[in-house]
Amino acid sequence: MSDDARGGDAQRILKLRELINQYRYHYHVLNESIMSEAAADSLKHELSQLEERHPDLVTPDSPTQRVAGEPLSGFTKFTHRTRMLSLNDVFDEVELKAWLARIEKLLGKQDNILFADVKMDGLACALIYENGVLTTAATRGDGTTGEEVTANVRTIESVPLRLRGDTVFSKGRTEIRGEIVMYKQDFEELNRSLEEAGAKVYANPRNLAAGTIRQLDPRLVARRKMHFHAYDLIRDDAAEVPSYEFAYETIRDLGLIASSKAQTFKSVEDLLAYIAHWEKERLNLAYNTDGLVVKINDRRDYAALGIVGKAPRGAVAYKYPAEQATTRLKDIFVNIGRTGAVTPVAMLEPVKVAGSTVQMATLHNEEEVRRKGVKIGDTVIIHKAGDIIPEVLRPLTELRDGSERDFVMPKVCPECGTPLVKLETEAVWRCPNQKCPARVSTHIQHFASRGALDIEGLGEKNVEALLEAGLINDAADLYALQKEQLLELDRFADVSASKLIASIAEKKRPPLAKFIFALGIRHVGTQTAIDLANTFHSLDALSAANIEELHAVEGVGVVVAESVVAWFADPLNRELLDKFKRYGVVPQDVAAVTGGPLSGQSFVITGALGAMSREDAADKIRSRGGTFQSSVGKGTTYLVAGGSVGSSKLAKAEKFGTKVIGEEEMLKLLRD
Repeated sequence: MSDDARGGDAQRILKLRELINQYRYHYHVLNESIMSEAAADSLKHELSQLEERHPDLVTPDSPTQRVAGEPLSGFTKFTHRTRMLSLNDVFDEVELKAWLARIEKLLGKQDNILFADVKMDGLACALIYENGVLTTAATRGDGTTGEEVTANVRTIESVPLRLRGDTVFSKGRTEIRGEIVMYKQDFEELNRSLEEAGAKVYANPRNLAAGTIRQLDPRLVARRKMHFHAYDLIRDDAAEVPSYEFAYETIRDLGLIASSKAQTFKSVEDLLAYIAHWEKERLNLAYNTDGLVVKINDRRDYAALGIVGKAPRGAVAYKYPAEQATTRLKDIFVNIGRTGAVTPVAMLEPVKVAGSTVQMATLHNEEEVRRKGVKIGDTVIIHKAGDIIPEVLRPLTELRDGSERDFVMPKVCPECGTPLVKLETEAVWRCPNQKCPARVSTHIQHFASRGALDIEGLGEKNVEALLEAGLINDAADLYALQKEQLLELDRFADVSASKLIASIAEKKRPPLAKFIFALGIRHVGTQTAIDLANTFHSLDALSAANIEELHAVEGVGVVVAESVVAWFADPLNRELLDKFKRYGVVPQDVAAVTGGPLSGQSFVITGALGAMSREDAADKIRSRGGTFQSSVGKGTTYLVAGGSVGSSKLAKAEKFGTKVIGEEEMLKLLRD
């Protein structure tokens, strides 16, 4: 090949590298695209062919060198020049202000500018660039010694192999520290594929990120979607990085991701408002977080404050209430629901989870207890996210001492002594006695609940008080209550008694759909109640419908149809309906909203919402002509993904081609 041809190829290689690196920076750091992925792949292909022709022109920072190589035999130890420190935790405003007071005293000045950022739940990693080229990547390890994982980190697209620009930071040694994270959506997709393949799934994105980076085969790492978010910049001359705010700006200029959510604060009040904002919004982030990092912004002051043990004085981690905790399972008792379902409930030593003290957690059913291998006396992991009911995840069998004992499901109802029954097609035991005190109580609570008739002042304790006093025997008896009767009970004063009587009276003409749902017919949820109301228009017509007529209603299957027919055929239920009529309760047929802005669109919500409850969101969707569903189906338009999203609904959404949107997008649809 002539020198001219070789020179032309060399120039072409340089230009291709520059353009491909520009694409990488815009796509992975700025979250924008300057060309299609197919076009970028085409450029990479051309570059690889040219480098194949001229192997002597291949450099370590070429985009072609990001491709994973052969499996490694192991990892070598790496000693950090500057220790990668952990942070001391603070858990509330009092502890945060106490830390700040100590800082002000040590520095001898007030009004220090603070720097705060969302704390990512990932794997800490240091990237070392020599003269702008990535030479080493190492895990945190114990803070002093980590493992060299360069081959694996090179496969992460958001990590530049060469720093952008020609500045002081592209000369000499530049160290950039950050977190390797896997986004929640990618984590769910990968776990789903592992589950389908019969392989072991990962517990959380952080474990997956850590496990992935420590794989000996870089080709496996390359197949997983990992991201690097930087939070620190270190130079031999510390004066070159005067503040953390400066570090973040420089990191972005060098071609890496640094959080756009980081801010500086001149007052603790503004910082507390920022903390409160992200406590609510963190569930909507792409990655998991358990809090914020708060630092003194000035790097000279930060360094002057020094280190205590393994943590710097100049920074703390503000931790949000944990969603998981461990505690001892003291006993298991059973709870009887309104349909007679018998649910094992764990009685726990009190433990704080997700901001509240938990003393009980559901175990769902007998088979679930057996599947999880939970024993009375176990130390267990408890999970609670948002407003979700606390759940026992698993026992820590390593901590057993032999005193633990198995749970035995009772044969008779502990409330009324009726023998329990269990159908072959179900995992749940049930108390068949409709007059069981526990069933009656939970049914009345359901009748008065927010999603049903929404009778204010009728919570569990007030319902129990009314039943114990013999003032009511069922939900219909609520309408016969007198204020004078309530005043005889310790729980009621003049104002509260008046409010409850007025609240009950307001619900004498409830919407038909709400009343159907309030009746507590098994398998009839909020949307099914709406569908039944919109089809039959009266309680009498619904009670006279046969299985074929009910099955003809869209969304009503044979099981639901049989349950409705059986409910109305039961003499006790017919007696209850007659009682409602005698007390003047007349459900109203409310015409379905047609032609609304959400007409023809159906929604399912998974995870916790921040702006409103799920019931409020459902009402707003229906008031605009949309349909609210409990599960994703073939006709579902949107799956609204709130915080702490489960994988099952996302999997169904992918299967049926349902569009997944966030809470903000849902709110925009409601506003429009």
